Amino acid sequence: MNIHASAPGVWFTIAAYIALMAVIGIVTGRKAKSVADITVGGRKAGAWLSALSYGTAYFSAVMFVGYAGGTGLKYGLWGISAGIGNAVFGSWLAWKMLARKTRDVSHRLKIKTMPQYFFYRYGSNSMKLFSCIVIFIFLIPYSASVYKGLASVADVLLGIDVTICLVIIAAVAALLLILGGYLVQARADFAQGIIMMFGVALLIFFVIRSNAVGGFSGIAEYAKTERGLPKLGFDAALGLIATVLMTSFGTWGLPQMIQKYFGIKDDEQAKRGIKISTFFALLVAGGGYFIGSLCHRFFTADNMPAQDYIVPMMLKEVSLPSILLGVVIVLLLAASVSTLCSITLTASSTVSIDFVKGIKKDMSDKNIRILTKVLCVLFIALSYVVANTDTPILDMMSYSWGIISGSFLAPYVLALYYKKLTKGGAWCAIIGGFSLAVIPAACKIATLFGVTNANVVDLAARGPVFACAAMIFSIILCLVGSAVFKNKKDDENSEFFYNAIVENE
Repeated sequence: MNIHASAPGVWFTIAAYIALMAVIGIVTGRKAKSVADITVGGRKAGAWLSALSYGTAYFSAVMFVGYAGGTGLKYGLWGISAGIGNAVFGSWLAWKMLARKTRDVSHRLKIKTMPQYFFYRYGSNSMKLFSCIVIFIFLIPYSASVYKGLASVADVLLGIDVTICLVIIAAVAALLLILGGYLVQARADFAQGIIMMFGVALLIFFVIRSNAVGGFSGIAEYAKTERGLPKLGFDAALGLIATVLMTSFGTWGLPQMIQKYFGIKDDEQAKRGIKISTFFALLVAGGGYFIGSLCHRFFTADNMPAQDYIVPMMLKEVSLPSILLGVVIVLLLAASVSTLCSITLTASSTVSIDFVKGIKKDMSDKNIRILTKVLCVLFIALSYVVANTDTPILDMMSYSWGIISGSFLAPYVLALYYKKLTKGGAWCAIIGGFSLAVIPAACKIATLFGVTNANVVDLAARGPVFACAAMIFSIILCLVGSAVFKNKKDDENSEFFYNAIVENE
């Protein structure tokens, strides 16, 4: 079936989505009056807003297209374990262990960014500046992977130049951020979260009943085949486990995810958010990986598309009705816009609040808001440039998640529970985790400059494995380093972090 960009139902649905986002942006944007409104929504977000904002930032076209297709290709139905892991570890356990404690400390100390969190906990301005630079630079590949995921969908399902689709997602994301930052984004994410849940449910229904799958009996038959449930050797099993762990626990150290906890209104809303976030992840991530796991029902080894095009080609084979196709496009557009907004806002606010204001301390609140919005536009443009490099979606995301979570997960998470962490221990974790996680990314850069050594190429493809190793390694370094490196100010920093109350936002 050939799907043309001129199908009126498709464009009507896309136009309705863009109009909805514009209305939300204009109406809600008028309420954004301060830096706190832009970065943490005035700390007034309820359970549904917080949980759906978290979920839509978590899952984008990167998951639906890059990871769902990649895991389905390599592991068949085993790939569903990634979606289950995301729901259990990346949502339920993350909210259970992190949300309430993070909300408490961020409200008491009026923390707006992850670098500020490190400054208040460890009393290190250099740590704040270093984390700011790492976050801004290494969120760009993740943002670029969002572009790339949506581009492959536009190419296959709409048959249009991918540039048009990239301009749409960039324009909508920039609109939401310029109009009001987090305050607008959270409300837009609520609407986009509903669209994603509705769209995934419909998508699962149509994929299962398609001729290629053949209903539940076809899935049962598929599960009995080597392609459906392949026997996993050591390397394959290690790769799958690494993917599950990285995409689940990797969110624990990502600033754009942690920032969602900063905006939660109170403890009760944080408790309710656990259930909502878990349900959303189970439906959206579980459904996305389930669809990707069926790829061998659609294609043989001879006609299997390139990894980033597997899911788009599957959806094309399903022959969706025009309106439903529009819903699917909007589903992926909504997922991508919300993720891009979260990444962009996080990266830009760290630079304006933690880096620029750290140098120019008398900078006014109004100028910070303006600079943050300008940086948002710059970040979106840089992401577009990186998206045009020849790098698979899965690789770009693993580099970004691995480096950032490998560097910052340990000093962030452990600080919520362990009062004896020291600045020296935190630095050990950050430097050690960063050094290990950056290896695949460095190898990928080397291949872009013409290096063809087999070992370098192999290392460039092992982003998830290095990401997991970096997170584990950094936890060990943080604890050991805290036992070894101590100074007089560590106890003072700890006392302030756990007990102080800052009055002014």
